[in-house]
Amino acid sequence: MSVTEIRVAGFGGQGVMLAADIIGKAACIYAGGYATKTQNYGPEARGGASSGALVLSKEPILYPYTTSPHILVALSQEAYSRFMPEMDPNGVLIVEEDLVPIGAELPSGVRVYRIPATRMAEELGRKIVMNVIVVGYFAAVSGILEKRAFLDSVTASVPEKALALNLRAFEAGYNYGRNVAVESAEPMADAVER
Repeated sequence: MSVTEIRVAGFGGQGVMLAADIIGKAACIYAGGYATKTQNYGPEARGGASSGALVLSKEPILYPYTTSPHILVALSQEAYSRFMPEMDPNGVLIVEEDLVPIGAELPSGVRVYRIPATRMAEELGRKIVMNVIVVGYFAAVSGILEKRAFLDSVTASVPEKALALNLRAFEAGYNYGRNVAVESAEPMADAVER
């Protein structure tokens, strides 16, 4: 059975849970697969640690929790420090490059993808869409689902009045990721499918 474990983590206010929701919906509602999501929050609503853990599969999921995520999306230094030791030693790490400096403790088999998502969101005029930029980037570099599934999920997940901005944010992240994917010799999907 092909299973992919993903953890999206950062701090409250970054839209971590929405990003995880969009990925999960894309997999199960718009790509016909299965997904589970668990989440946890720090004691503060904003600024505290938060993370969403996903298990994606083409078949029914027997165990809904992540054990050793194949993909870690770290949007804060605390998220990186806390969850990097749990990730698959041959997995994929996606970081917000301005917020997460990578330490020497990173296992040599981990592939790292960086994106200046906060800066890109500021260029679009709303820092709040940083999470959707990251989802677009994730969609492009992972290749684990069709782009259309992510677009449909974004459309279903954000308020209508903010839809145009969020679709622009997704495209910005996706296009940034396409450039990275072209430069990468090995598709991420090969590293994460089990």
